[in-house]
Amino acid sequence: MTITIKDVAKKANVAPSTVSRVISNNPRISEKTKRKVRKVMDELNYHPNLNARSLANRSTKSIGLVLPPALDTSFHNPFFAEVIRGVTAYSNQKDYSLYFITGNNEEEVEQTVIKTIRGRRVDGIILLYSKENDKIIDYLNENNFPFVLVGKPYHSIDDITYIDNDNYAAARDVTNYLIDHGHRQIAFVGGDSSLLVTQNRLRGFQDTMQLNGLSVNKEEIIFTSFTRDGGRKAVNQLLELKELPTAIVVTDDVLALGIISVLSEHNISVPNNLSIISFNNAIFAELANPPLTSVDINIYQLGNEAAKNIISKIEEPDGTEKSIIVPYKIVVRGTCVKNERLTLVSS
Repeated sequence: MTITIKDVAKKANVAPSTVSRVISNNPRISEKTKRKVRKVMDELNYHPNLNARSLANRSTKSIGLVLPPALDTSFHNPFFAEVIRGVTAYSNQKDYSLYFITGNNEEEVEQTVIKTIRGRRVDGIILLYSKENDKIIDYLNENNFPFVLVGKPYHSIDDITYIDNDNYAAARDVTNYLIDHGHRQIAFVGGDSSLLVTQNRLRGFQDTMQLNGLSVNKEEIIFTSFTRDGGRKAVNQLLELKELPTAIVVTDDVLALGIISVLSEHNISVPNNLSIISFNNAIFAELANPPLTSVDINIYQLGNEAAKNIISKIEEPDGTEKSIIVPYKIVVRGTCVKNERLTLVSS
């Protein structure tokens, strides 16, 4: 089994970044800590990946942007266009170019990342999505290659610089908003269940429902793709329920518009028959019919902060890892109304 920098850090009871600084003989690290770490390196027979370190030190003035698999689907979602706009704005100021990395599936994306780093094409990586058990993050960590994550890490949270919203709190806020409007039967429609953003928003939704004494059946929690077909799948599952929910929390605007469109085919009106609140506040949200109530997560700022932090890591490799939480707000428009069913029952 290959010994990694993380194994050394764990046995020495220090952060992986500390091990990295010991390897580079950083003067900020005390001699006592250096001796301890070097002793563990000897015990584990660990040898630094000098090739990866040379890549980090040989500047290309390029940043790799890793998008999720299925390139066409990614670029159809305005989230990625807006986050890239934020990345571009800052990287242009610093004279860094961007190198896009994606593929048709997870394995292809992973192999492209490895080839990009071994080919010395970029100085650092920005991952534009976060998922559980991500082999790309494991590879970047093991090779001590500078990267920043847009989203919350699945593990090693203290050893990764990441940019995110508080998606758990945001989901709690939107769920409370619907409950305050009289909704008691609320469904949840999210994207891929392996995505950390989906998991965090689901957890916020479920906890809020439970704290308000409201139950959520597993049939009312749906995972699907961020496409019109995904919206059709979600609506078909909802129509199989004994009673249609009065509201839905949807984790993405594109998916929400797909759901509204398919509901219309079934003569189910939003918001008159069913309220919807979504996330991202994409540019088309206010132009939709009806205009979409959505959580503005400041996508541009997510990208801008990611660019600032990756360039900082490239130019000052001895900096500490950190997390940046970007604020959000609910933008109320026309897809949520008070629950008339509850009003009629109460009266």
